[in-house]
Amino acid sequence: MEQKKRVLIVEDEKSIVDILRFNLEKEGYAALTAYDGEAGLDQALKENPDLILLDVMLPKMNGFDVCRILREKGSSVPVIILTAREEETDKVLGLEIGADDYITKPFSMRELMARVKANIRRTAMQQSAGTEGAVQAGGGLTIDPDSYQVYKRDKPIDLTQREYELLTFLAGHPGKVYSRGDLMEQVWNYGYVGDDVRTVDVTVRRLREKIEDDPASPALILTRRGVGYYFAGQ
Repeated sequence: MEQKKRVLIVEDEKSIVDILRFNLEKEGYAALTAYDGEAGLDQALKENPDLILLDVMLPKMNGFDVCRILREKGSSVPVIILTAREEETDKVLGLEIGADDYITKPFSMRELMARVKANIRRTAMQQSAGTEGAVQAGGGLTIDPDSYQVYKRDKPIDLTQREYELLTFLAGHPGKVYSRGDLMEQVWNYGYVGDDVRTVDVTVRRLREKIEDDPASPALILTRRGVGYYFAGQ
């Protein structure tokens, strides 16, 4: 029997924890819970769940710090930030520190479950993908799918899981232009929803800062104005 995928809920409002746990278990997931940031970080490191639903406003340690420390310790577990605030800065900060996704309260349970499923499926697909050795992507970049590591002129680059996936997707289709909606579907594994395109823009910008010689004048990931992004590194 296949082991259930485990989702860690880090949220201090018990009513929200209860409804999340109920819906996750109804969908066949096992739910772990923590009611403050310190406990959430501790469980995340000890239990290594398949996904974390992480509230921003938490006692003892906020969600941003939990996510940042997790990434610093080398954890690549998918993290979906739950934020009650609509401020753009919150969403961007979550992505900047390595969160995979965010959703704003009050959220539709159907949408949240779709995102949980998409992020877990994406990770499983990545882990089961066949590997064919290192790939020269152009522009001094080498992508090694065996180790999920990217090198720039033989120096390793520290990418988040999402940045790695976006790079390998675009590099795997050089010259082909993808709209933000296309990328949400192909890389994020769900269709365009509201202002989610901002997620694509932030991830592209972060990726350019890491792989381009001059991020202000990119030579690898280019923008086709009014259409989308494409890889020109070959």
